[in-house]
Amino acid sequence: MKLVEIANARCGDKGNKVNIALFAKDPKDYKLLHEHVTAEKVAQHFQGLVKGEVVRYEVPSIYGLNFVLSDALAGGGSASLRVDNLGKCFASNLLRMSIF
Repeated sequence: MKLVEIANARCGDKGNKVNIALFAKDPKDYKLLHEHVTAEKVAQHFQGLVKGEVVRYEVPSIYGLNFVLSDALAGGGSASLRVDNLGKCFASNLLRMSIF
């Protein structure tokens, strides 16, 4: 199952970090997100693209998870040559991740 089937996502970037908010489309699916979308799995999903730490914050009151990815933009928007991989693209990329 891919995340896009059960979740929505939004993201942005600041400097060399990306912030991804992941929300369950249906509150009953939050448990799946909580169990299967760990910081380690997100780091593995973005392996080769994100060089730094991935931190997960839990926001159960809105059935969401928030991920902060460090050293993710090859120096940041004004320094990076990866124009197709700036912050806005990371949410769509995460929704393609398989959780099982």
